[in-house]
Amino acid sequence: MQVPLSKFPHNQSEAANVGQTSPWLARLPPKLLDVIALFAGSAMPLAFAPFRLWPLAVLMPALLYAIWLQGSGPRAAWRGFLFGSGMYGIGTSWVYVSLHNYGNMPVLLAGFVVALFTATLATFPALAGWLQAKLRYVGAGTHLLLVIPALWVICEWLHSWVLTGFPWLDLGYSQVPGPLAGYGPWLGVYGVSWAVAVTAALLVYALRVHGRWRGVALAAVVAVWIGGWPAGRVPWAQPAGVPLRVALVQGDVPIGMKWRPQYRSTVLQRYLSLSAKAGDAALIIWPEAAMPTYLDEIDPAYLAELRRRSQERGSDFLIGVVERDRTHDAVYNSVISIGSTPGIYRKRHLVPLGEFLPFKSILSWLLDYLQIPMSDFTRGAAQQPAIHAAGQAIGVSICYEDAFGAEVIRQLPQASLLVNVSEDAWFGNSLAPHQRLQMARMRAIESARPMLRAANTGLSAIIDARGQLLAVSPQFQPFVLVGEAQPMQGATPFVRYGNWGVITGAVLALVIAVAIGRRVNAQQA
Repeated sequence: MQVPLSKFPHNQSEAANVGQTSPWLARLPPKLLDVIALFAGSAMPLAFAPFRLWPLAVLMPALLYAIWLQGSGPRAAWRGFLFGSGMYGIGTSWVYVSLHNYGNMPVLLAGFVVALFTATLATFPALAGWLQAKLRYVGAGTHLLLVIPALWVICEWLHSWVLTGFPWLDLGYSQVPGPLAGYGPWLGVYGVSWAVAVTAALLVYALRVHGRWRGVALAAVVAVWIGGWPAGRVPWAQPAGVPLRVALVQGDVPIGMKWRPQYRSTVLQRYLSLSAKAGDAALIIWPEAAMPTYLDEIDPAYLAELRRRSQERGSDFLIGVVERDRTHDAVYNSVISIGSTPGIYRKRHLVPLGEFLPFKSILSWLLDYLQIPMSDFTRGAAQQPAIHAAGQAIGVSICYEDAFGAEVIRQLPQASLLVNVSEDAWFGNSLAPHQRLQMARMRAIESARPMLRAANTGLSAIIDARGQLLAVSPQFQPFVLVGEAQPMQGATPFVRYGNWGVITGAVLALVIAVAIGRRVNAQQA
């Protein structure tokens, strides 16, 4: 992913040339550069779904990287924070919709929580800005081409697990399904982010040098992008049997209606009626928590009807349910299989505030105040076997679990296809469902597995093993999405090694950069 540093200048005169050949940014007032950093971050969400103006994912970070070359470490951190504030403040504005519109949180409190949430996410590009400033001594070319891209990727990875993680708007997602996505099966979404970050750094480098080095930098950009195409054509997985006929049932049940007891039978009947339109599908999938009460409160006759339909039609059901274990005082957000091979998967990566309350002993009053239904779940086991249905081993994820590539691959390579069930009614008509569909496509690319995404209000989708959309439902209407998915077998490098490959590479890039810097400084001493 990284461009060989032997191609770029490292001696004192050449490095000075890189630093002194400054564009117009160097002549602008520092406060105006701060504003530009905020603007660049604010434009970043346009690079992602549903807008898909993917060049911005290269150009806006390039603008930030160029600005980072001016000023002190604290100033670089501040500009990284401004960039992140714009990017996450706009790109994850749907968090306010979830908290206020559907979570009953008052306007001021929801605004405060979103501001705090955005500021927390913005600390990661701020950290990258501060660290890169500390490593400028390695030489301008090395700093720009090795240090900044590596730090960017490491900080993206950090925000996927710090404080339970929230890996939204990583650069790599913007490239689905472009040529750079071809690096996904090798190094996952962070490998694609690295390719984007390297491209941005090369463009900045090209603007700061003259002569042949500019041509070399632009040629390297072309090489990175062209290289993604053959990288993505390697057949890591092969078809496992014949294509599977599937049906994704989208109930479009409003959150305000779903959990009210007087509507329970109406909701359950809606799913039964919609499932009758599944035709000859061997696998019928209902969304997250499709049954609007605890599983043990569902009428046994209703479950018997599902088993009867399964037996008569030769179809297996995967159904999102809320499961209760009274013995251990536990409640799980689960998926059950009804049909040939009964099974269960319990969600293990829960959403803070939405599914569990951090620091519960201190903040328990908040749950009572908000009165969010089904918001106090128990984590499922970290390692769970794949569910077996329709003759396939299925890797299941629930809601935003499919944002975590390293967790989705836990059931691979045994699973021949992936299923995600979601309750996207929490997001309303916002950016979130489109962003989540883009992330689901990356999971398919990384694993070389089809992904079946069933969402209550849409977007439900059938995605092939290369991340291509085969079928997508309309939003906000009851719908049954019927199509075919080709089960696959085999393992990509990402399935085998997860994120360790790209993180090891990024750390190694920093070690090499420091070694180069010390060697050059020793020669100049």
